[in-house]
Amino acid sequence: MVTKELINPRSIVVVGGSKDITKPGGKILKNLIGSGFSGKLYVSNPKETEVQGIKSYQKLNELPKVELAILAIAAKYTLQTIEELAYVKGTKAFIIISAGFSEEGEEGKILEQKIVKVVDAVKGSLIGPNCIGVLTPNHASVFTEPIPKLDPNGIDFISGSGATACFIMESAIPKGLTFNSVFSVGNSAQMGVEEIVEYMDNTFDPKTSSRVKLLYIENISKPKKLLLHASSLIRKGCRIAAVKAGSSEAGSRAASSHTGALASPDVAVDALFRKAGIVRCYGREDLIAVASVFMHPPLKGENIAIITHAGGPAVMLTDALSHGGLKVPHIEGPEVDELLQELYPGSSVANPIDFLATGTAGQLGTIIDFVDNKFDEIDGMVVIFGTPGLVEVYDAYRVLDEKMKTAKKPIYPVLPSVVTAKAEVAEFLSMGRINFPDEAILGNALCRVYHTAAPVEAEIDLPTIDTESIRKVIKENNNGYLSPGDVQILLDAAGIARAGEKVVKTADRAVEAAAILGLPVVMKVVGPVHKSDVGGVVLNVKDGESVRKEFNRMIQIKDTTAILIQPMLSGVELFAGAKFEPKFGHTVLCGMGGIFIEVLKDIQTGLAPLTLQETSTMIRKLKSYKIIKGVRGQEGVNEKMFTEIIVRLSALVTTAPEIVEMDLNPLLGSAEKVVAVDARIRIEK
Repeated sequence: MVTKELINPRSIVVVGGSKDITKPGGKILKNLIGSGFSGKLYVSNPKETEVQGIKSYQKLNELPKVELAILAIAAKYTLQTIEELAYVKGTKAFIIISAGFSEEGEEGKILEQKIVKVVDAVKGSLIGPNCIGVLTPNHASVFTEPIPKLDPNGIDFISGSGATACFIMESAIPKGLTFNSVFSVGNSAQMGVEEIVEYMDNTFDPKTSSRVKLLYIENISKPKKLLLHASSLIRKGCRIAAVKAGSSEAGSRAASSHTGALASPDVAVDALFRKAGIVRCYGREDLIAVASVFMHPPLKGENIAIITHAGGPAVMLTDALSHGGLKVPHIEGPEVDELLQELYPGSSVANPIDFLATGTAGQLGTIIDFVDNKFDEIDGMVVIFGTPGLVEVYDAYRVLDEKMKTAKKPIYPVLPSVVTAKAEVAEFLSMGRINFPDEAILGNALCRVYHTAAPVEAEIDLPTIDTESIRKVIKENNNGYLSPGDVQILLDAAGIARAGEKVVKTADRAVEAAAILGLPVVMKVVGPVHKSDVGGVVLNVKDGESVRKEFNRMIQIKDTTAILIQPMLSGVELFAGAKFEPKFGHTVLCGMGGIFIEVLKDIQTGLAPLTLQETSTMIRKLKSYKIIKGVRGQEGVNEKMFTEIIVRLSALVTTAPEIVEMDLNPLLGSAEKVVAVDARIRIEK
């Protein structure tokens, strides 16, 4: 847990504090002194009596009681030191800078666990080991640079990597971003990214807390905690972006179902972020750009005006916005002619609004006023303004700053001349502004932020299903694939419509079943996993004699124990499935079915349990959605029924978490109904 002693300590000791500021113990002490820590500051170093003007205690037992201890000593000495501080000196917060713990092997992991046990025993906080430290408005307990300008309205940044935290700040600060706090959690022996997010949620104050959170995550060990508290923060008005590194696991793991092959741990991360409302980013510059968008008023519509005096960047920005699902609409009407009268001949107001390289600061202000007040179809604007160095552009940037204070619509500044207009850009940033040096990176970030949905509601109402029957089937079966009969029971209990079917073991029963179900029929082997690959599926069997013939052939296929018979149905082939991902729970997938799932891999995913709104969004994001809607006169699919089946599937796996893989492939959909034609369910208890 995060204690007050970690956030706002009244006293700090640097164990291993050094005169040598090229060492972590020396630099962290220098940063604490330089940041003006107002509490009592101590050093413990057995070889020194004074370090950087601070009294050094050569023996820990001589040290006064202290609230926060920062350890910059060899790993082998840390446990004994923490025991002394925790049990004797009343220390409740610890930051271990040192490496040599779980990142190096089992021995280091055991040492970490012993340390955590001590810290937990005194109800204390531990950050690290193997981290750069913590930066709060109260103390700069980090041994690295840069130390960013702290601003209550700045960013709360939590990183699983100390070096990456430094690199992100290195790039963010020159663009004008400020920070409120920085937490480098290192090995996360006691507290990781999830616990810091939980603390920020539990202590959130709408009047004083920062509303922008950035996360760099290498391992999500507690996804449900992250989902709970990140979504809670976003509902309170915060905006969160995250990089989850390590997404390129060596391909999808070999699996015996389509769902297993398509659902990887990274798919679960995507689903979690969407459910929470977190904007997912894929690199440092991407994260910084999204954070910069967060620091501006939110975009309330999809129509963007581009105001520029340089054609090339406007074209690249238009491409980025268009590819990302935002629009740069053509502007027309009498206001266009009125604006043109204010600009030099040759200017264009069609959008992009190009007022030429000779355009003035006054013209820039006029254009912004028109876009803000007279072009009602526009929701936000991007101003691209650089210089070849012929004249200074202070006046243009000052106008831009003034207009950003009063405009009703968000304005995103792209000032690309970070060398040629270095002084002018610096003045603009000193006004509390942020710069986007690259228009395409801005365009991509703007699209991603705009299209990230709000978090789902905290309480999800599941459809009513027959829980008793579901649990009975799970209890009575061993690990592995369920029999067709048990699959039928589970589908019926979950309220998932399915095709009529019978499982038979003799040719006579096959002929009898086909007559009852209604010819023509489909015949499938029971036993082999991939039926089509072994000739175990026959369509459109039209008469009893053919049923008998096919039964006699198919029953001899290796591993076949019976034959399943269904009526021959028609419709659009759809797919739904679920896969259990350890710690995350079930990932639910949907898309086009049949061979299309293997060829196109056009799927959307969500984290169970799903709401109707989540599921509807998943379906509408499919590249093949137009087929589901119906194209070129072809009948579409009953979208409401397809949505209902996916939601019920999510309720089924929530009720039966032992289901590790489940396929409904294909589902056949028409305007009247959607039914499961084939289903496989594998359980592991």
